[in-house]
This record gives sequence, structure tokens and C-alpha cells, in this order.
Amino acid sequence: MTTIQESIQQKLESAFAPLHLEVINESHMHNVPEGAESHFKIVVVSDAFKGERLINRHRQINKLLAKELQGGVHAIALHTLTPEDWFDQGGRTADSPPCLGGSKQT
Repeated sequence: MTTIQESIQQKLESAFAPLHLEVINESHMHNVPEGAESHFKIVVVSDAFKGERLINRHRQINKLLAKELQGGVHAIALHTLTPEDWFDQGGRTADSPPCLGGSKQT
């Protein structure tokens, strides 16, 4: 059986032929049951994003992952970069902030 994380990875690989791809399940950082697949950080570095505005890059991914977003996926943090953007950033993206929702509010 394919996990949600694997399904997302396969769809992104097929659609964008990325130079770099990370699909990170960050559900453990949130107030969800153990083993949940509800929160993801997605880093896609692809030539397909050249000339595309950030909003259009995100729309492409949201459309591609519509099934997952209508199902169990609650949130995705998207980092959509061209290879030039990726190298300019030193091959890294910002860490996700800690969750303050649900029972973790201070």
C-alpha cells in the first residue's frame, strides 16, 4: 500500500522532473495521532518553474495534489524553486516553525 507521502513524491517526480525533491512528513510536530500523514513540507527544485510567478507554482502543485488535500492532508508548506533560486539559497530552505495550534498553544 502506498503512503500519502509516497503518493505525493511520485506525483511531483512525474510532473516536474525535479533536480531536487523533498517531501517531509512534519505531522509529528502537530497535535495529531501517531503515524498521521497530515502536514508536509515540500521542496521542489525544477526547471519547470522558470518564468512562473510563485503563486502559479503553488497553484500547479495544489492542483496536482487535489486528491490528497481533499483527503487526510491538512497542510503543506511549499518551497518551489528554480535551480538558480536553489543554488542562490545555498541548497537549503528555512526550517518549519513549531506548531502552536491545538493543545500546544501557550
